[in-house]
Amino acid sequence: MTSPATPPSTTPATFAELLADLLRGDAGRPLVTAYDEASGERVELSVTTYANWVAKTASLLVEECDLERGRRLRIELPTHWLAPVFLGAAWSVGLVAELADATDGADATDAAVGAPDAVVCGPAGLERWRAEARRLPVVASALLPLGVRFPEPPGDGVRDFGAEVWAQPDAFVPWDPPTGDDEALPGTTQAELWRQASAGTLLGDGGRLLSDEPPASPRGLPCFTESLVKGGSLVLVAGADQARLDALAAQERATARAGQPPRS
Repeated sequence: MTSPATPPSTTPATFAELLADLLRGDAGRPLVTAYDEASGERVELSVTTYANWVAKTASLLVEECDLERGRRLRIELPTHWLAPVFLGAAWSVGLVAELADATDGADATDAAVGAPDAVVCGPAGLERWRAEARRLPVVASALLPLGVRFPEPPGDGVRDFGAEVWAQPDAFVPWDPPTGDDEALPGTTQAELWRQASAGTLLGDGGRLLSDEPPASPRGLPCFTESLVKGGSLVLVAGADQARLDALAAQERATARAGQPPRS
């Protein structure tokens, strides 16, 4: 088991600052671990591997979807390791991440923000968003092990994440870097997001948080942001009952669980 990581000495203003700080630390430690009980998949992303996925995904959003700083990306993904990847990619570009309530697909950010400029979804949202692919970029992931492509093309105009992400570079340098004043969420700047996460109480510094909430949802987002800014790690579990969650919490040595106070 790796030693607990040290959180940043100062609260970062942007996601890029935070990720760079994490990479200067123990970059080989687990950052996101994800279980899918339906498929039996277990994925573990180190800080380095997570940063690589974020870079490739950010490049896809810019180069293939023509998105730029200030645009809005709706992230409609379940409890899956790609949700933190797309959040990080969006903030690396300077996009505003629009969260969705995974229980019904409803917009969970602000009904007044209007239509998104692009959408990322899994198989559950494909039918809904396929019809919109001619007017805005739609990126779909099959959510299969190793991030592979759909067995069949997802539809005209829909970009298959698993088919297109591998050709993207391993490093991303934005031509118009976002600042702490750029919105991370509608009405919340990147600097505010990380200040709120630093002040959160879901886990202690260097802790390991287990959650079954979708990271790109109002309940799940703080689990992800606090884990990052406090030098901790996140264990995502999809499709598990309470007994299985208890077992995984012990197996993964979680120091905190979503909806419960952290252990001292």
